[in-house]
Formats: sequence, structure tokens, C-alpha cells
Amino acid sequence: MFRKSVTCYLIMAMFIIGLVPRVDAAFVPSRALTGGYEREADMQKIQAVLESKLVQQRLGDLGFTEEEINARLAQLSDEQLHQLALKLDELRVGQNALGIIIALLVIAILVLVVLHLTGHKVLVTQR
Repeated sequence: MFRKSVTCYLIMAMFIIGLVPRVDAAFVPSRALTGGYEREADMQKIQAVLESKLVQQRLGDLGFTEEEINARLAQLSDEQLHQLALKLDELRVGQNALGIIIALLVIAILVLVVLHLTGHKVLVTQR
């Protein structure tokens, strides 16, 4: 009788513990809570990108003048300007090229290993 009641109790306790959602906590900087963004630092990042010849040429091709671009940047809120600066940080030309090359090499090696283990041979002949 005692074993049965303890077993039922443990089953119910495990069921109740399983219902509790997992919660992760972390420190959040106060700057993110207040929404205080450094407008000048973000503007400098954006201006540095806009000074690039490729960016200037592409914006010119799209029909934007420097005055129009500056006017549109001035209309952005601090949060929008900060988001734009963060997106510009993420844009790096050729950022993933090394990762893609490594992935292709790993795939090629795996194909060769599988072919070797299955006993297949690849023959390349000239015509």
C-alpha cells in the first residue's frame, strides 16, 4: 500500500514538473531597455558606407542625389537609424565565401569516402 501511494505521488510530481515551461534568463543592458541609441555613431557608420564609390554609383543609377539621401536619413528615427547601421554591419562582401568553400570540400570528401566504402570506382576516360 505504501509503495503504491509513493509511486502515484512520484508520477504526479513528475507530471507537474513536466508542465512547467523552461525559462532562460539573461542580463539585458540598460541601453536596450531605454532605447537610447547613439545617433551620431550610427550616422558615421552609414556615412562611411555611403562614401564608397560602388554605393554612390548604384544610388546614382537609381536616381538618388546626395541631398535626397541626406534628407531621407534625417527623417529616420533613432531606432530606424540604429537598425540600418546594424544591417550595414552584417553586410560584408564575400563574408561566407570561406564557409561555402569548406562545406563544398567536406561534401566532396564525404562522397569520395562513400564511394570507396561501397566499392564503386569513378573512371574518367578521354574520347
